[in-house]
Order: sequence, then structure tokens, then C-alpha cells
Amino acid sequence: MQVKFLILLVDDDPLLLDVLNRASRNTFPEASFVQVQSNSQAISYIEELDTYGPKLVLLDISLGTNQSGYDFAVYLKNHPQGRFLPIVVLTIDQLPINIMSAYLSGISAYTVKPDSFEDWKVYFAILRGYWFTTVTIPPIRFRKLLEIEK
Repeated sequence: MQVKFLILLVDDDPLLLDVLNRASRNTFPEASFVQVQSNSQAISYIEELDTYGPKLVLLDISLGTNQSGYDFAVYLKNHPQGRFLPIVVLTIDQLPINIMSAYLSGISAYTVKPDSFEDWKVYFAILRGYWFTTVTIPPIRFRKLLEIEK
């Protein structure tokens, strides 16, 4: 049985999920993706979890809203279980100020979206090698927050 590695993708590009699924098929077959397209959807997803959740978050910092991905990173780092989730920025932006802001927000790694499909496959081979093979991520059991707790 193949071990699944659930990845939460927070990105407003609806076509990106298809690219990730195809690019990771051979280089990171254990990867399974759930996509949300905004901070509010990402927060709702985390708050509704009542089981083991994602092992990794791929987060775009430019979500096309008045909030950036940094806001979700801060939310997650303050969440009782979410704070243990590694967050990898996946964006097109390479400005030094944004890279610094990402790490100040508790981001685990800052990566730039590849330019070609072949580069996406290499990206996932490297992602798998580090986050699935090398690093040990604790199993994070989420529990749904009750209205009283919110």
C-alpha cells in the first residue's frame, strides 16, 4: 500500500492543481493535493478538519485578495495543531523583502514556481526528497473547533 502525503495548496490559480497532479505523478506519487483559493477558504478547511490533516502546505503569497498568504501563515502558526505544519511558499515573487517577510511569518521554506513542466517535475522530485524522505513530520491530528472555542 502506498503511503499518502496530503498537501494543502493555497493558491488562487484554478489550473495549478492539474499541473501539480501531472508533474508529481512520477516524481512524487505519494502526493495528494487539496486546493483552496483564499485565506478564508484555507482557514475554513483547517477549522473543519476532524482527523489527520495535511503534512505540508504549499502557499502562494499573492492570492488576489486584500490578504496575502502571510496572513494564513500567521493564522496557522497560532493554531493549536496547525503550528506544527511546515509551510512552503510557492510563488513567482523573488523580491528580497517578501522573502524576509515570509520567514518572519514562520514560513519553513520559500520557493519559486517553476517555468516549465519539466521544471515542475524536478521541483516535485526535490520536494519529495526533502519533505517525504529526509524530514520527519509529526502526525498532526486536527480536531474540529467548537463554536464555543472560536
